Amino acid sequence: MNEACPKCDGMGMRVIRRADGTQAAEVCDCQHEQRVARLMARAAIPRRYEHCSLDSYESNFPGADRSLSAAALMARRFVDRYPADTDGRGLLMTGSIGVGKTHLAVGILQALILEKGVHGLFCDYRELLKEIQNSYNPQVATTELEILRPVFDAEVLVIDELGAAKPTDWVWDTVAHILNTRYNDKRTTIITTNYADQPPGGTGPASRAMREETLGDRIGERMRSRLAEMCVVVEMSGNDFRRGVRRARFA
Repeated sequence: MNEACPKCDGMGMRVIRRADGTQAAEVCDCQHEQRVARLMARAAIPRRYEHCSLDSYESNFPGADRSLSAAALMARRFVDRYPADTDGRGLLMTGSIGVGKTHLAVGILQALILEKGVHGLFCDYRELLKEIQNSYNPQVATTELEILRPVFDAEVLVIDELGAAKPTDWVWDTVAHILNTRYNDKRTTIITTNYADQPPGGTGPASRAMREETLGDRIGERMRSRLAEMCVVVEMSGNDFRRGVRRARFA
C-alpha cells in the first residue's frame, strides 16, 4: 500500500500562502511525479537502457571520436527546442556498433518525458516485426492494428536498430507503412541504425558481399528518401564502447 504524500496528504492539491497573506490551492508536486512515472512505464524502455540519460552519456573518454560530443550536443539541443523548433522532425543516428546511439536515443526520450511531458514509446525494430508477424497466427488474439496503433500514435517514437532484420518485400512494406503514417501525421521519430545513410550499392547478393551494406540496401531507397524529410542525420563514429570501457568484468 502506497503511503500518502506528506505534502498534500494524498489529496493531490495543497494550500499555499502568497506573499500578500492570502491563501490559494495548487497542484502538488506528487501529481507531476506520478504522471511522469506513468509516462515512463508506457514508454516501454527496456531495463538494460533505463539508466540511459543525456547526462550519463560519455563522450569525452580518452580516444573518443569528436563526433560523439557533437551528437550529445545535438541531442540536448533537440530536447530544448522540442516541439516548437523541431516541427515534427526527428533524428536519424547512424554509426557502427557500440558508439552509444541507443543510449542517446533513450536519453532524449527520457528527457522529453521528464521535461516536456511527452507521450513516447521505445521499439526494438526486430522485436516489433516479430510481434506483427506473430499477429497473423490465428491462435494469437492480438491483431496487427493493435500492435501498430501505439507505434502510430506515440508523440515521440524511438525505433532502435532500423534495418537489422533481413530485408524482404514484407519488411519493406511494413517499414513504409510505419514511416509514412508517422510522416503524414507529422509525428516525431528518433531512429538508430548500424547502417550508413547511403543508397543501395548493388542489385544482387554478389555485389553486396563485396562491400558493407547500406541503409538503402536494408529498407529500400524509397524509404531512405522519406527519412531524409523526417529526420536530421546524426553521424557517430568510433570504436565499440562496449568492448572497451564497458566490457563485462567480474568484480
